Amino acid sequence: MRPLSRSLFLSVLLAGLTACAGLGAPATTAAPAPADAKAGIAAEQAPPGAAIASAHSLATDAGMEVLAAGGNAFDAAVAVSAALSVVEPISSGIGGGGFFLLHDAATGRDVFVDARETAPAAATPEVYLDDAGELDRDTATNGPWAAGIPGLPAALVHVSEEYGRLPLATALAPAIRLARDGFEVYPRLERGYAARAKVMERYPGTREVFLADGDPPKAGEILRQPDLARTLELLAERGHDGFYRGEVAEKLVAGVAAEGGRWDPAELAAYQVREREPIVFDYRGWTITTAPPPSSGGVALAQMLQILSGWNLDELEAADRIHLTAEAMRRAYRDRTFYLGDPDFVDVPVDILTDPDYARGLRATIHPGKATPSELLSGQPTPLEDEETTHFSIIDAEGNRAAVTQTVNLLFGSGLVAPGTGVLLNNEMDDFALKPGTPNAFGVMGFEANAVEPGKRMLSSMTPTFMESGERVAVLGTPGGSRIITMVLLGILGYADGLGAQEVAALPRFHHQWMPDRIQAEPGAVPAEAARKLEAMGHALDLPPDEVQAGASSHSWGNLQTVLWDRARGTLEGGADPRNPVGSAEVRLEEATR
Repeated sequence: MRPLSRSLFLSVLLAGLTACAGLGAPATTAAPAPADAKAGIAAEQAPPGAAIASAHSLATDAGMEVLAAGGNAFDAAVAVSAALSVVEPISSGIGGGGFFLLHDAATGRDVFVDARETAPAAATPEVYLDDAGELDRDTATNGPWAAGIPGLPAALVHVSEEYGRLPLATALAPAIRLARDGFEVYPRLERGYAARAKVMERYPGTREVFLADGDPPKAGEILRQPDLARTLELLAERGHDGFYRGEVAEKLVAGVAAEGGRWDPAELAAYQVREREPIVFDYRGWTITTAPPPSSGGVALAQMLQILSGWNLDELEAADRIHLTAEAMRRAYRDRTFYLGDPDFVDVPVDILTDPDYARGLRATIHPGKATPSELLSGQPTPLEDEETTHFSIIDAEGNRAAVTQTVNLLFGSGLVAPGTGVLLNNEMDDFALKPGTPNAFGVMGFEANAVEPGKRMLSSMTPTFMESGERVAVLGTPGGSRIITMVLLGILGYADGLGAQEVAALPRFHHQWMPDRIQAEPGAVPAEAARKLEAMGHALDLPPDEVQAGASSHSWGNLQTVLWDRARGTLEGGADPRNPVGSAEVRLEEATR
């Protein structure tokens, strides 16, 4: 795919404006100019306390413990991240990676810490093809070749050393305790293991952890991980070298080799996080700060929200609002497929893709009453990404913020625990375009921009995000594979409509990702009358059966965690996704002595 040149950008804009002549203008007038995010708010104002929302109460408790010990939001982020790595192996872990979006209240600086996994040099495209030249799904998602070099341990060290105020050992202490002493297995963990048992029980190191008592984990049992506790202790003692060099690194390399894969010790030793500038744009009086590549989320959010800024969505009927939102999703996911990848390896045209004029041109191609077939949007012949991943949100009493999304990709990642480490390895290699034009496990495709190369970071959908208006500050994010971006979009729209944190966490969800060409939805997200109107517009719908109840685990999406600071009212709220019964949002208020 050729780069998105300025001339192509202009041709898209002009084509859209030409099409608009036959389709009709957007339903309402353009959005008002954005307000100053800090207008009328005293610079020294700070929250009345701290708020943490995470996918497990024990992780939320870990963050609060570290705050009580004198830590800031960044220390708490390390504590919550590490604790989730212990209690949520179904979703994330130190054998995976993540993105940390941080806001330093003292300086006003936002920074994006990229701890995405990287491709081992031995993982060439040929490794993932079968004898017929087709993608070998087992190799791509299970075992040693599915795993990229982990990034999360390096992020814990970096965030602690660069932004925290407590020793790393203090921030990691709750996770070490949880790994050593154990925690109670919950139903989602039991179900997830059952779904992946055949793969996980291939590997001796995995059986040592999850079959230690002779049978699979059962809800109510205590799961202890002594090897993981030892690995976290070495990380606490030695920092980066405690994981990427020495005994842990040696065991990781040996564990991968024993199953037929190949990691080079030098690759582990060389891993470093990247600090990147977040993507920042405005939407109807809100400043949105979000994830840059190698996340696809920020670019897609900028496109979708700037497209939608041409309509007053809150004045529309359900069918029209869903139609326009799905059309914005469709266009953003099309560009994701062709243009996005690791910015250290490919020239990602972020400035063009996030330009309001580009969004205006895309908006003009949307018919207000008719679906656009996805195949008509391609710039070339059309070629044939929920319980995974986790997110947490933090605001501390000084106004520091952390939005963190981390993952091992699919349920329990690759299924492979390197013996003697307790480290469950990711299966993020499937997020590369291992065979261009072939969908990955989440049904999204990629081409040259996301092709595998040694040391390259695979494209991600993780989208940790801040929202800030004159009166309110929100932190949000969610797991959910390729649906992450659209779930964050719907959360932003909910806050823009004036909803509270728990209301945003509970919003029903729908999704469109260009290919396959259909609107997918949770139970209750698309009312029956709206569904009939959408079908009349030409949309294909993928809706749960009528008898499925809203909130049913097999049909619900994501696990959104969010916190909201209302600066005008001086209040804090936390919102934990009601779809996840072990999630936890905690607010701690305190006297401000500044």
